[in-house]
Amino acid sequence: MEARIDLRRHAQDAQKAMYALEEYLGQCGLDHGLMHLLKMRASQINGCAFCIDMHSKDARALGETEQRLYELDAWRETPFYTDRERAALAWVEAVTLVSQTHVPDSVYEEVRKFFSEKEIVDLTYVASTINAWNRLAIALRAVPGRYKPASSAAAAR
Repeated sequence: MEARIDLRRHAQDAQKAMYALEEYLGQCGLDHGLMHLLKMRASQINGCAFCIDMHSKDARALGETEQRLYELDAWRETPFYTDRERAALAWVEAVTLVSQTHVPDSVYEEVRKFFSEKEIVDLTYVASTINAWNRLAIALRAVPGRYKPASSAAAAR
């Protein structure tokens, strides 16, 4: 597989804006491990191999278990996730599939049991940002496998 276009060479101002969103998310107060699970799950739905590779590695760098990573695409059928994580996963899935789900009230009612209004907005930014990255990586054919987290601090971003 070859990349179509090296994203890093073009539209640097747009990339700076995307990285500013990532910087915000890294400081918003949501658990970094949870955010990597959410980003990985949205990337699974979208079929973004580059982002699945990146976020699985970042999650591992933060101590995530292999079992939870392997079972992520079947999170509803496993006992490995907390109710809070399940609510966040359902929310991010619904936002990722917004054209199909329109983010149902039932999903909103569940997520608000575990997250404040600000946190729900932040979860929505997590979903929105990873969906944008997925679309860039898929369209431009970012090649998976080369990404290495610099450190646990880098993985937290």
